[in-house]
Amino acid sequence: MNPPPEERHSRFRAWLDSRTGLDSLLRHALDEPIPGGAKIAYVFGSGLLFLFVSQIVTGVFLAMYYVPSADHAHTTVEYITKEVTSGSFLRGLHAYGSSAIIIVLLLHITQTFLYGSYKGRRELVWLAGCVLLMLMLGMAFTGYLLPWDQKAYFATTVGTNILSELPWIGNALKRLLRGGTEMGTLTLSRFFVLHVFLIPAFIFAFVAIHVYFFRKSGAAGPIGEDPLEPKLQSEPFYPKQLVMDMGFTILIIVALGIIAYFWPTELGPKADPSDTQFLPRPEWYYIPVFQYLKYWHGSTSLIGILLIPGIVGLLLVTVPFFDRSLERRPWKRPVSVGLFAVILLALGGLGLLSHREDLRNPGLAAQLKAQRDATKEFMQAKFEPELSGGSLLAENAALANPGAAKGKEIFEGQSCNACHGDNGVGTAAAPKLIGVGEKYTSTQIEVLLQKPNEQMTAGGMPPVNLKDDEMKALIDYLRSLK
Repeated sequence: MNPPPEERHSRFRAWLDSRTGLDSLLRHALDEPIPGGAKIAYVFGSGLLFLFVSQIVTGVFLAMYYVPSADHAHTTVEYITKEVTSGSFLRGLHAYGSSAIIIVLLLHITQTFLYGSYKGRRELVWLAGCVLLMLMLGMAFTGYLLPWDQKAYFATTVGTNILSELPWIGNALKRLLRGGTEMGTLTLSRFFVLHVFLIPAFIFAFVAIHVYFFRKSGAAGPIGEDPLEPKLQSEPFYPKQLVMDMGFTILIIVALGIIAYFWPTELGPKADPSDTQFLPRPEWYYIPVFQYLKYWHGSTSLIGILLIPGIVGLLLVTVPFFDRSLERRPWKRPVSVGLFAVILLALGGLGLLSHREDLRNPGLAAQLKAQRDATKEFMQAKFEPELSGGSLLAENAALANPGAAKGKEIFEGQSCNACHGDNGVGTAAAPKLIGVGEKYTSTQIEVLLQKPNEQMTAGGMPPVNLKDDEMKALIDYLRSLK
């Protein structure tokens, strides 16, 4: 006679617990005492842990298609975005998830600082949290380059160039990170390894260290609590705080899902190192640093890039060691809280100042608008897979038609390939011409060449004036680009 399902479940639970200690582990995790009881202010740590796990899950799916090389990285990301089922949504979750981590991390640090939760033998908890902050910023920086579009390429170029300002070791660090003096496949490969393997491994380690030290020292409780000997009645983590943490996690899931679905992450045209007009702008959380670095040049760069950030970073990391008072109420700690507020306001102000400068400078505003338009146009274009030897195919098609062969010579003689690329494959300066013969008739192409429209003129396209036979040959060549 078979035992009832409840008994079978009890036997399996006992068998599993005897080999894993699962029951004692769950009791240890869920019975964590919280002085003063559960609070909404305590949900940020669990939210960060969920976001990190979400980044791993979505990153694994994206890595199934990604190729970390300068030749194929952009194409594989474009394929994920335009062709893979739910690929754009997953990429949106991953991209917006990185921004969500920075936001929740800032909220967590602010709450911890204002509550004075680093006091009372919690120095190591704070230090592990500061290391995790640096690692998360490193994750965001290394992941930003991987799409290998214009924005990612030039923003990362600026970021790595900053290293060369460091005395003695700056240039060596830049070459180490780039894999040479220039950005290329070795740079992508190194950023990929850092983003997918090394930095996540350190994050796992320091999350474990952070949680261990936190459980060792215990929750600090509300701002009026004694950080060394809590006097308020404690409440276990389960069920109230767990429900609050789960509610915050569900809110994050819903928000990220809505944003990723209705506002897909954009991908710009493929990186073109020869484009001298492109204006790099980093992700929003690095904009204040980008603006700050504008004010330091030449002999003052050492002060601005190394000394001042070093002092600010040192103050942040060592605050538990010089703020030894057990007083936790923020209004009773005007110096430390004031410095923290000044730093946050300065970062926000630098970000707003950068945005205002871009809007008020007509040249910058026009170029940034052109870059946004190019990104939108690229996103709307149909995905075209890479074809090895594609240039050779186009050349053979031209040579098969004597008129097109002559047109190819005219195309290159007029320096059309300087903007539109060899065989009309397109560059950041001008769109591709492949397939133009399928969109326009010969007469329409001739009209556009002789009288470029407003968009073409804005992009720098001059009128093309040729003899009738030369114009016909050029049109034959353009129509052969398929």
